[in-house]
Amino acid sequence: MKSTQLKKLFTQYKILALLIAIALIWAFFFWKTEGGFLTPRNMSNLMRQMAITGIVACGMSLVIIAGEIDLSVGSLLGLLGGIAAVLDVTHGLPLPVNLIAVLAIGLVLGLFNGYLTAYLHIPSFIVGLGGMLAYRGIVLGITDGVTVAPVSDNMVQIGQGYLPPQLGVALGVGLFAIAVFLAWSQRRSRAKHGLEQAPVWRDALKLAAIAAVIFAFVSTLNSYEGVPFPVLLLLALLGIFTYMTTQTVFGRRIYAVGSNMEATRLSGINVKAVKLWIFGIMGLMCALAGLVNTARLAAGSPSAGTSGELDAIAACFIGGTSMRGGSGTVYGALIGALVMASLDNGMSMLDVDTYWQMIVKGLILTLAVWVDVATRSAKR
Repeated sequence: MKSTQLKKLFTQYKILALLIAIALIWAFFFWKTEGGFLTPRNMSNLMRQMAITGIVACGMSLVIIAGEIDLSVGSLLGLLGGIAAVLDVTHGLPLPVNLIAVLAIGLVLGLFNGYLTAYLHIPSFIVGLGGMLAYRGIVLGITDGVTVAPVSDNMVQIGQGYLPPQLGVALGVGLFAIAVFLAWSQRRSRAKHGLEQAPVWRDALKLAAIAAVIFAFVSTLNSYEGVPFPVLLLLALLGIFTYMTTQTVFGRRIYAVGSNMEATRLSGINVKAVKLWIFGIMGLMCALAGLVNTARLAAGSPSAGTSGELDAIAACFIGGTSMRGGSGTVYGALIGALVMASLDNGMSMLDVDTYWQMIVKGLILTLAVWVDVATRSAKR
């Protein structure tokens, strides 16, 4: 009986449990690195490192919620980053033209994956597996198997630039203002429909916690160089994807397709079109992540994105996206990405052997899926 109650409690407060897990991970690495893990410089590196996985996880969360999977995203990230490097270094394309070209290629390749899955009825697992091999082969071909460098300073700024401290403070104030507005509008909406309201003190406590997190986030990053541009991009994507999944018809259809595809089709929704555009969005996210990765490394590497699909999938599962489809959140996936990046960063600082890092990440992924299965059974 107690076990069932514990599972239900965990299901209800899954995100809180994840935040506690991150706090414990950070405390452990803070202790083992004698404070080095929580220095502003390392926190900035951690956020930039997490941003790439987080961008891919934004798209992957939609794919998994719709009941599909995409194993090609790591290779696609590497391919699009390699294309960006070749266009910049070899052909000298202006940055705006380069960005548009890479994003367009990412969208087309994503739609191609979606077409094979939705219209030709090839299982997405096979489409992704084929893409993983094909895209990696193409990037080896266009780069001749060597690193393409150095990319232009303008491109480097995308991955290595920082928001000035004053604008960082303005960003923090803006984020808190958005949190207050959302809390107020939610209370107003519930009052309008005569629904039960949460106590005011609970919302006030939640806003105080949000303010504390934002203050710590901005002040820590400002004490080094400022908020990194990749993190700024990730925050923008978080807002866009959260709005799309919670406030738009398309977002509701994604959950409907993942929950019961046949019932959704019979209700008149074009399931094939929904899946097509989900994979198209996934391609766009791979393009953005590839651009940021190339800019961050100041080079296009033929091995970029290796195992990136596993990190993105693990981030989604850790963040509460169900492997069965139909449930999950983008912000949960980003918290999962932070867990994965924290483990990578901390173990690298401790010089943990690569094989141990892979073992730990594999165990974390297995644990996340087990928790999903356990909490699903607790709901019944």
